[in-house]
Amino acid sequence: MPDSSRVLHNPSHSLPAASNPTISLPPISNLGKKRKLTSTVWDHFEKVHHSGNDWAICSYCKTSLKANSKNGTKSLHNHIEKCAKKGNQDIVKCLEKQKQISIDIRNDGKVHFGNFTFDQEKSRRELACAIILHEYPLSITEHVGFRKFVASLQPLFKMVSQNTIKKDILDIYDVEFNKLYKSLEKLKSRIAITTDMWTSNQKKGYMSITAHYIDDFWVLQNRILRLLIFSYFYYIDLCVPTPHTKEELAKNLMEAFSKWNIETKISTITVENCSTNDGMVSIVVDKLFGDLLCDGVVLHMRCCAHILNLVVKDGLATIESSLSRIRDSVVFWVASPQRVEKFEEMARQLKITCTKKLSLDCKTRWNSTYHMLQTAIEYKDVFTRLKIREKSYKDVLTYDDWEMTKRVAEKLETFHSITEIFSGKKYPTSNCFFISICQLRNSIVEWMSSDDDVIKSMSARMFEKFEKYWSVVHIVLAVAVILDPRYKIKVVEYYFPMIYGDNTSNEIEQVKVTCYNLLNDYQSRAFKPKSQNLSSVPPISISENQGSLKKYFSNLVAFLNSSSTSVYVKSELDHYLEEPVLPWMQEFDILNWWKTNGIKYPTLQMIARDFLAVHVSSVASEFAFSTGGRVVSIHRSRLHEDTLEVLMCSQNWLWSEIEAGCSNESISCLWDAENDVN
Repeated sequence: MPDSSRVLHNPSHSLPAASNPTISLPPISNLGKKRKLTSTVWDHFEKVHHSGNDWAICSYCKTSLKANSKNGTKSLHNHIEKCAKKGNQDIVKCLEKQKQISIDIRNDGKVHFGNFTFDQEKSRRELACAIILHEYPLSITEHVGFRKFVASLQPLFKMVSQNTIKKDILDIYDVEFNKLYKSLEKLKSRIAITTDMWTSNQKKGYMSITAHYIDDFWVLQNRILRLLIFSYFYYIDLCVPTPHTKEELAKNLMEAFSKWNIETKISTITVENCSTNDGMVSIVVDKLFGDLLCDGVVLHMRCCAHILNLVVKDGLATIESSLSRIRDSVVFWVASPQRVEKFEEMARQLKITCTKKLSLDCKTRWNSTYHMLQTAIEYKDVFTRLKIREKSYKDVLTYDDWEMTKRVAEKLETFHSITEIFSGKKYPTSNCFFISICQLRNSIVEWMSSDDDVIKSMSARMFEKFEKYWSVVHIVLAVAVILDPRYKIKVVEYYFPMIYGDNTSNEIEQVKVTCYNLLNDYQSRAFKPKSQNLSSVPPISISENQGSLKKYFSNLVAFLNSSSTSVYVKSELDHYLEEPVLPWMQEFDILNWWKTNGIKYPTLQMIARDFLAVHVSSVASEFAFSTGGRVVSIHRSRLHEDTLEVLMCSQNWLWSEIEAGCSNESISCLWDAENDVN
């Protein structure tokens, strides 16, 4: 009889026969019934009956062991603990359970299936990207709930610590930085810079530096280059900020240019309107002199969003008393949930279809004041009716107040529409702003002739502030609109007589001179001969004994010079301006037009590529009306300054890639390829 440790390597062989087999019949009551196996060891064995004996076949190595009731299960447990193939089989089974089918729905509507393979490193990168993109706290990797959630999705993923995920984020930053650095290094066009400074409610100052440019595929791009954080320190009872002097700001700006190696590629710098920024740009002009267009004449761009903000604020000052009563009314009815419920109930009774919520404005953001007025006007009947039911509500507007508020809101709508146009980041705005700002100026002049004393007073204050900045922004904007083939010089000739009257000719000539200077500047840079080529060309020399030849040669030179000065050769700009304007269309891809017309106007194409990238606003669309008040999330405000800059810059770079059409998987592939190269 074989012992209990005998191994049957081939399961197809017959089981060994037992000596002296004992055959016993089960009780009549158990005939036809199979005894239930309760031991956990049977999860790993298969029980079979052969030649009068019970045998247990190992599910992993196919070893057969005796399994009669008198043998017990100890030998089976011992085998499972020592089975070499069991460990490998457990892994295989686990992986089999983890096999998933990836489903990819293409743009053509077809569904593609494929196998999914788990990759620990890829999952770590995706987790780091998610933290960057959506501003999750770094400590999320240590949250119990998040760990359990990830384990339920992928048990094989080994969760990393907060320090490890921080290292992964720094690695992503390095890869994305190198990609952007190489892209800017190969860029043939110039870069328009916008810089903005603000103070958050965490007693920190921020300075962002953003690059705007048109890439080789003629797509408008914008990337954050630096995010500098300035901490505040306390002295006795005073909060003293770190130096925001023009020297310090200019130093930070130049360090950013040097870090990205773009000192020779700057076209314009757009900043808000203040004396500190004016001084900062002057210092930058001195440092970059020689590499700037037209010796830096067009470098300084004032933020048009900030200009309109100042214009509107001056105008709203004339109705400050009515604004205060509206603010007090809004504050009263949003002070508690009970009052909000009562207000909404009254609106339903009056069958008001407006679904907007009452919201208090921010005094530094005039667009929020505009939205507050719009919503309040929709609910004016509710305010009036609630005056009767709520005795504690005292700040009620009169009929005249509501009428005046309605007229003012109509005027502000013009500003709001224009601001939304030039606050975009995905399309050129410099060619759009000139027409909008000219129309706005004409509207303000028209309002000044109104019979309404309030509107007349408001528009007069707006016009005074508007004229203060018009003279310092119109040149660059006029050049940009001339480069739009739908308008060219015609749009300047249309609006300037309304603005300058008798001085129109001089102003138009000034714009033309700027355009010709730019053309000459670009041509001299593009066709400037290199010094090594000059040395290879032998000079024409005439010896002393060749007097007659020298005389004739001098006469030839004089004739050539006189011919060059007397004959006017038309430039690219002349040919461009002489051609008729394109039929006007609202949906016009100006970048594609210049991309395809580069052969005809090569120098103008370079100018258009640089000037159409100029951003007329120094802030993003959602902050275009603001002079401050932006905040960094509470999770990120506590981070080290360098870590915060890494997160914010990486977020901008990754979102730009995603919006350009790269999926997360594509980003991971790019990450792998970059690491392989390095």
